[in-house]
Amino acid sequence: MAGGRLSGWGSLPGLYRFGVTGRRELAMKFRTRLRVTFIIIIVLPLILTALAFCGIGLYLMNAQKGFPIVRLDYTTMTENMRQVADATDSVFFELKEQIEVDPARLADMEYLDMVSARIPQKTTYIIVRKEDSLYYAGNPEAAAAIFQSLPGFGERGTIESAGIYYDEMDKFVKQLDFIFPDGSRGSAFVVTKVNSLISKKLLVDMFIAIFLILIFTSVVLTRWIRRGVFNPIGELNVAMRKIKEGNFDYALRTDIKGEIGDLYRNYEDMRLRLKETTEESQASEKQNRELVSNISHDLKTPITAIKGYVEGIMDGVAVTPEKMDKYIKTIYNKANDMERLINELTYYSGIDNNRIPYNFHRINVADYFGDCVEEVGLDLEQRSIELNYSNLVQPDTVVIADPEQMKKVINNIISNSVKYMDKPRGTIDIRILDETESIRIEIEDNGKGIAQKDLPKIFERFYRTDASRNSAQGGSGIGLSIVRKIIEDHGGYIWATSREGEGTCIHFVLRKYIELQDDK
Repeated sequence: MAGGRLSGWGSLPGLYRFGVTGRRELAMKFRTRLRVTFIIIIVLPLILTALAFCGIGLYLMNAQKGFPIVRLDYTTMTENMRQVADATDSVFFELKEQIEVDPARLADMEYLDMVSARIPQKTTYIIVRKEDSLYYAGNPEAAAAIFQSLPGFGERGTIESAGIYYDEMDKFVKQLDFIFPDGSRGSAFVVTKVNSLISKKLLVDMFIAIFLILIFTSVVLTRWIRRGVFNPIGELNVAMRKIKEGNFDYALRTDIKGEIGDLYRNYEDMRLRLKETTEESQASEKQNRELVSNISHDLKTPITAIKGYVEGIMDGVAVTPEKMDKYIKTIYNKANDMERLINELTYYSGIDNNRIPYNFHRINVADYFGDCVEEVGLDLEQRSIELNYSNLVQPDTVVIADPEQMKKVINNIISNSVKYMDKPRGTIDIRILDETESIRIEIEDNGKGIAQKDLPKIFERFYRTDASRNSAQGGSGIGLSIVRKIIEDHGGYIWATSREGEGTCIHFVLRKYIELQDDK
């Protein structure tokens, strides 16, 4: 079974599509940003808090180095050592003065009870040792726990004012050695219990550090989010407000990376499309107004002529049958001109809405264009215009076309040639040429021609080379734009060549229809 194909050009371009993958990528980028923010909110304060803790601890430890503490490690950060030293120094120096004046008094239990009673801190107490035995204890239970760990007589040497910190028992001890009245060796110890709770100094410092860390983290994240999200959205909001106000020239930078850059580029695409659409709409409105003006102007001429001839008939001017016949034919021709203008207006409306009805058929080129030439030849003969026709294609050449719309193309081109004919003896040549997979139709006249600067514009809507609007020529300015639209809808293309004073040639190309035989 035989099949058919259209040779020549490929398929029309497809519509632009926004892929789902692109939207997923944008969503992923936003999720990544949220994850980074979440991690920063958690990790950054923890890291800075740890650094602050170490820094404050080192500071406190260095601050304690001025105190004579034998054993110093991180456990000393649990209490401010200055407070511990202050709690023991008052009792320590009182006992030291007493030993220097009268060491025998430290053997007096009443004196020792009096000293213990004056100690303001309940966590500080006195222990007096005689030789290796416990002689006195301000807190017997606590003293029993530390007594065996106390240093021996004279072990402190010349630094007896130095303290000893027992981190396993949280005790801070100062030692004074003396001799009892009976010659026995004795030692007085001032013991202070160090609180296991974190010191107020450390708490205050860490609270201030954490507060500053949270403020720093908040400022960093706020600046990052503001610079990366809120500022661009603010700029986009300003741009959208400009669009709302009808200002389509407000552009955004499109060199930004990431989803904000994609958003900016989408805005720029939208802005440019809106600007283009608005300009096209304004141009269309201007063209519509010009069309109405042109049609109104061009309708006045035939209407005025019709009224004049009708009045002549009514007044009895057409007294002879010949004159009456002339008046009636003139009225008929003017009415046809009006009908043509109205048809152009209707057809233009169809073009503007892409509603031109097409009925494509396979038509024989020789037969179809032969009939067209015969039809237009009668009209041209009445206008004293010579028509020459030549067909150089094979007799069986076929194209796919709408016969009625293609006839409109030929009529509009020839009508345009007649309109601008300025020679006493006009000539129009129609040639059908073979171009292997297509045919080229040339319609050439010997009219006044078109200037080179106007030639590229003659197929634009409402473009008229007769800017002065010679009423004898008239026209709505959409004839050739209709021709181009029909030819392009047939899959062809059209162009013009011209020389001023010599004439114009309109060329258009149509694809051949080629039968394909099935392979057996």
